[in-house]
Amino acid sequence: MSLDDLIARFSDTTENQSKAIFSTIFIAGNKLQTLFDQRIPQVSLKQFMLLSIVRQTKEPLTFTQLGNLLGCSRQNIKKLANVLAKKGFIDIRPSPRDTRALCICPTEKADRYFQNDFAAYQAELKYLFEVYTEEEIKMLFVLLSKLYAGIDHMEQKITASSETTNTDIYDSNKRRP
Repeated sequence: MSLDDLIARFSDTTENQSKAIFSTIFIAGNKLQTLFDQRIPQVSLKQFMLLSIVRQTKEPLTFTQLGNLLGCSRQNIKKLANVLAKKGFIDIRPSPRDTRALCICPTEKADRYFQNDFAAYQAELKYLFEVYTEEEIKMLFVLLSKLYAGIDHMEQKITASSETTNTDIYDSNKRRP
């Protein structure tokens, strides 16, 4: 089965298109990670994304805050941070706001990396989006931003459902002799 066959198979209804979009996001993420891990020296794409966020923030963020931004767990951030710290790209320090929490600070090596090696990443990224018109990029940006609203909506539903289930369990335990 080819990609064209799959596209044709899932293009007939909104429900099938939604399924295809969901699958495409997952597959595209995997393919991009593989491509960039092969092409960008020194750091993996996930490490690069963490390093990029750390450099963009005005104040150091905790592992938990970074996990929320990158859509992963605090433990995943810790693993990525430990590798980046060993490579000399970041320092891990107690948070200035809460000494129980750890935060990540970029080093001079990270700054040099973005000044020198980042050009390769930018060239790859530019090449990736050459197939789009300027208008298509704007539309894709809007639609992907809206995807976050859908994710938030789904998280709220799951949280509400979980709270209801926990309340039901608590209430049924309360009734027992």
